Amino acid sequence: MRKSDGACARIPFRIDRMSEEDLPEVVEIEELSRLSRWGYWGYARELALPERSILLVARPAEAHIPRRVLGFLCSTLVLEEWHIYNLATHPNFRRQGIARALLCHGRALAEARGARCALLEVRASNLPAQRLYEQLGFYVFHRRANYYADPPEDALLMRCDLFPLSAHQEHAP
Repeated sequence: MRKSDGACARIPFRIDRMSEEDLPEVVEIEELSRLSRWGYWGYARELALPERSILLVARPAEAHIPRRVLGFLCSTLVLEEWHIYNLATHPNFRRQGIARALLCHGRALAEARGARCALLEVRASNLPAQRLYEQLGFYVFHRRANYYADPPEDALLMRCDLFPLSAHQEHAP
């Protein structure tokens, strides 16, 4: 059953770099979203590698929201490839453009550091995520059978070729 429109009212948010203070809420969102478990120390290790990691959080722009973190992106650069490991929004704040904003902000940072393509894995059953990725230029290039363990499921490997910012501007609607 869907929540009423009033319960899903859009809230303003901003994108910031992830900090160690964000990790308890990041891990909570990870668990609620049933992502592959990184846990506190997995994200802390990535925070210790700022030269390669792109770790972002979406925060409420207004002080009356009791959460510090609405969603997060965990990714890293490997040579000219931007690897997206985890992207999730708290269930109470989904369908508000948070994941899209995190991806777009992360992409701009990755491109500024020389990334030429983006890569990610997504559960074969996660159709909303697949639609978002496709809207942002990703395409499926491989399927890994039984990649996920809990529950067992195939992964779709998706790729997006990145272009200089001027190319984005020329094709923007």
